[in-house]
Amino acid sequence: MSIRRVPGACIVGNLVFTSGRTGGEGDTEAQVRNTLKRLEEALKGAGTDLQHVVKATVYLADLADRPKYLNPVWEEVFGENRPARTCVEAKLGPGRAVEIDLVAVIPDEG
Repeated sequence: MSIRRVPGACIVGNLVFTSGRTGGEGDTEAQVRNTLKRLEEALKGAGTDLQHVVKATVYLADLADRPKYLNPVWEEVFGENRPARTCVEAKLGPGRAVEIDLVAVIPDEG
């Protein structure tokens, strides 16, 4: 099976695996939003979108940010179609509150 590479992701069959992305500057909520926006761009470049995400891994600098910032944005972005998610606390770079990577399905044409 071949691996196709697009900016920020690899495609294997009908699955897209994104690289981990961060959201740049700002408070935790802004970083979560910006991270998801950057991931959405990578997914679109691979022929899919956030509504086809099946798995997410979220790294937070502080797990206390999960209920305060991550969960409300997550529900807003994914709605009822939320993917399976693993969330862990991790030491991230200076000023970074979140890093996320995703696995999505490329929808069938037709």
